[in-house]
Amino acid sequence: MLLANLTQVDSGASALLQIADDKMEGLYISKLVRSFCRSSSGESKAEDTFEHVASVLVNISKVESGRKILLEPKRGLLKQAICQLDSTNPLRKKGVSGTIRNCCFEADNQLQNLLSVAEFLWPALLLPVAGNKVYSEQDISKMPLELEMHFLMNENQLMILKLSKQSLEALYLISLQEAGRRALWSVNGPRILQVGYEDEDDPKVMEAYELIGSLLVSNVEAEQ
Repeated sequence: MLLANLTQVDSGASALLQIADDKMEGLYISKLVRSFCRSSSGESKAEDTFEHVASVLVNISKVESGRKILLEPKRGLLKQAICQLDSTNPLRKKGVSGTIRNCCFEADNQLQNLLSVAEFLWPALLLPVAGNKVYSEQDISKMPLELEMHFLMNENQLMILKLSKQSLEALYLISLQEAGRRALWSVNGPRILQVGYEDEDDPKVMEAYELIGSLLVSNVEAEQ
């Protein structure tokens, strides 16, 4: 818990990331993420001694140097963290979701690194905004396998935690880039957003849907 408090300020985040040491940069956080992921299975919420790492990840992803380290393909830290969305611990889920959203602020210059973990990224971002309606076979057939299996099993546990707003913010940041929009269209993302919007009743979340919807529509019209 101490690390979660320390990393709330930039100096604390930089210290944990070891920014001043080129040879050691990112070593501590890499070990921390490894422990965070290894400790998740078989522990009850009362015994989850590493759940606070979710808050640490949110904090360090608020600074550019932290996002850079999390997005380095060789380290694979974002990929490891995303897998914690399968945890039964809501603190882990919410922290990882917030970390993903923060990392998407780098979409303008690190989109390739974000999309390198697409098979984990798209379920993490699209399931929370998919709504609870049953999708048609035609809609599901246009989705990649990692999304398709969730809808075929009618399994969408991420909806329960109300992660939709920060997921929509992340999708918007990705969609600001042309390659990001193409990637979203390739997984039938706009259709998922449409169905999710029709199923939403929170005005603030609906605004977030409308923002990305407007972006997608305007760019389609501009390209025609």
